[in-house]
Amino acid sequence: MEFDWDEQKAASSLTKHGVSFDYAARVFLDAGRVDLDASRSADGEQRRKVVGMIDERVFALVYTARRGTIRIISARRCNAKEQRQYDTFQP
Repeated sequence: MEFDWDEQKAASSLTKHGVSFDYAARVFLDAGRVDLDASRSADGEQRRKVVGMIDERVFALVYTARRGTIRIISARRCNAKEQRQYDTFQP
């Protein structure tokens, strides 16, 4: 799986949310991750949000697929709603 991202956006995420995109990409290693539609009608870009566990903490990562590469748009610790979504799909 290949990842890329805008370096300025990644630096902003690290400052604002305390999580690097490189670290957050590990959410895709969680077999129990939940992948949700996160598209915005305003710009028409198809976005996805994956919610998954990294080191016993749940994170939310928004991305889009471009030419076989996952382009990370944002990453942060999950909020209460995302935690419930994640918990709903766990055994």
